[in-house]
Amino acid sequence: MIILFYFFVKFIQNLQFVKMSRIHNLICYKRNKSTPAEETFVGAIDEGSSSTRFLVFSSKTHLPVASHQINTTNICLNDGWVEQDPEDILIKVKETITVTCEKLKSINISPSSIVAIGVTNQRESTVVWDKYTGKPLYNAIIWMDMRAQGIVERLLEKRIPNCDTLDERKRNLQFKCGLTMNPYFSVFKLLWLMENVPEVLKAIQEKRCMFGTIDSWLIWNLTGGIKGGVHVTDVTNASRTMLMNIHSLRWDQTLIEFFNIPNGVILPEIRSCSEVFGRMVDGPLAETKIAGCIGDQQAALLGQMCFLSGQAKSTFGTGCFVLYNTGRKPVISEHGLLTTVAFKMGAHTDPIYALEGSVAVAGFAAKWLMENLEVVDSYQDLTMKADTVENTNGVHFVPAFSGLYAPYWRSDARGTISGLTMEMTDAHLMRATLEGICFQTKDVLQSMQSDTGHPTTALNVDGGMSVSDTFLQILTNLCGIPVVRPKMVETTALGAALAAGFAVGVWRMHSVKSDCDTYVPTICYKEQKTKYDMWKNAIKQSIGWNRDNDEDNDDFAGF
Repeated sequence: MIILFYFFVKFIQNLQFVKMSRIHNLICYKRNKSTPAEETFVGAIDEGSSSTRFLVFSSKTHLPVASHQINTTNICLNDGWVEQDPEDILIKVKETITVTCEKLKSINISPSSIVAIGVTNQRESTVVWDKYTGKPLYNAIIWMDMRAQGIVERLLEKRIPNCDTLDERKRNLQFKCGLTMNPYFSVFKLLWLMENVPEVLKAIQEKRCMFGTIDSWLIWNLTGGIKGGVHVTDVTNASRTMLMNIHSLRWDQTLIEFFNIPNGVILPEIRSCSEVFGRMVDGPLAETKIAGCIGDQQAALLGQMCFLSGQAKSTFGTGCFVLYNTGRKPVISEHGLLTTVAFKMGAHTDPIYALEGSVAVAGFAAKWLMENLEVVDSYQDLTMKADTVENTNGVHFVPAFSGLYAPYWRSDARGTISGLTMEMTDAHLMRATLEGICFQTKDVLQSMQSDTGHPTTALNVDGGMSVSDTFLQILTNLCGIPVVRPKMVETTALGAALAAGFAVGVWRMHSVKSDCDTYVPTICYKEQKTKYDMWKNAIKQSIGWNRDNDEDNDDFAGF
C-alpha cells in the first residue's frame, strides 16, 4: 500500500512538472517570438535591365523592411543594339546597399543583422573584363540586343556529325543546352565581341579575358575583384549561355568546340543557387556572406513559391517571361519553348527544371505608347483608358519590335497594328496593346500544354504590369485560367533572398507562404477562341518584314 501511495505521489509530481514545463516553454516561445534580437534579415541585390535595387527582408515576415532603387542607363549606338556600362552597374549596386543600410539605421535596425545576401540579375546580358586590371573590355551587351543575328545565321549552316539537315542540327544543340539558336543568348554576344572588339581578342590571346553574365561580374567584384574575387555563376544563369549541358550542369566541351570558344576565355565556375560563394570585402556590409545567386526569372519563380511540378508564373516587366516547373527531369520542347534550370537549392541537391517562354516586348509596348507616340502619360492612365472600352473594335497590335520570341522565334517579324477602321480610338489601341501582351502569354501557355500534356491550371503573375487590375482581368479572360497575384509584389528580390536564406538556415523550403489576389475569367470559351483565332491572323501579318519574299511566312517554327 505504501509503495502504491509513493508511485501515486510521484505521478502527481510528474504531471505537475509536465504542466509547468509546458507553461514555461509556452512563455519562452512567446518571449522569443516577440524579442527583436531574434529577428534577422536577408539582403537581395536585384540588378535588372531598367533598374538596380537592394532590398532587405525580415526572417519572420518575409517582407521587405527597407530598399533603395536607382534607374540604369541603356546605351543604344545602333538600331537593335542595347548596352550598359558594367562599372556604372557596380557603382549603383554599391550605392543602393549604402543607402538601404542608412535607411535601416533610421528604423533602429543594425546592418550587422543582415546574415546573408542573394544576387539576382538580368540574364543573358554579357560582360567581358580583364583578369589583372578588373576593367571591362567593352560595355555589357544586354539580353535584348540583336546585333549577332548574322552570326546566328552563319552558325546555322555549320555541320554537326550525324546531323544532315538544319532541323537535326538545331535539335542536337537544343538537346544539349535546352535553347534555340537566337542572338538572345550569351554565347552569340561573346562571339560578336571576339569578332568586333580588338581589345577582347587580344585579351583572349593573352588568357586574361574573363567572361560572365552580370551575376559573375558583380560577385567577382564584391568579393575582392583582382584581390581574390570569386569567379562563379549559378546553374540558372549558366543555362542561358548555350555553353552549359542541361543534363550534367557543366560547361560542355562539344558546345564550346561548336561555337569555337578559345581556351583564353576564362569561364566562371558553375555552382548551385543556394550556397556561400564568398563574403563582401568592403562597404557597410563587409564580411557579410553572399549566399544566393539566381537569374531574375527563376528568382521570380522561387519568390512565387512555385516549388512543385506543374506550377507556373509569368513576370510582366520590359518583356514577359513564363516559367513552368517540370520537376527533376528536363523536358525538351517540341513547340518553340526553352528548357532551363529553375533552381538548385544547394550543392548536393537535385536540380529542378522548367520550360520557359520568353516574350520580347511586354511593358516596353506600354512605354512605346507613352514615350514614342506620346498618346498617354503613364501606365496607370493607359489601363484606365483601356478600361473605358469593352473591346478593341477589331484592332490587333503585335508588338514585335525586335522580332518574335517563343514560341515562334522569328527574327524577321516586326510590330504591326491591323484591323484599323475609322471608328478606332486611342482607347481601342491601348486595349489592343494590353491584349497583344496577353495573347503572347497565351501562345506560350498553349505550347507548354503541348509539351507536357498538362494544361496550366493557374498562372502566378508579378512584375510592373501586374499592378493593374484591368490588365489582369484581360489576361485571365484571354487565357481562360485563374490569374494569381501575390500581395507582396517583390517576388524577384524575394527569390534571391530565399536562395541566400536557405543556404544559411534562415528559412526552410516550403515554409514560406504569401497572401494573394485571384482573378477568374468572365467570358465564355467561344469568345476566347474567336479572339485567339484573330490574333493568329495578326501574327501571320507580322512575319517576314525584312525578307525579299514571303515564302516562309507560314513557317512558325522559326529559328
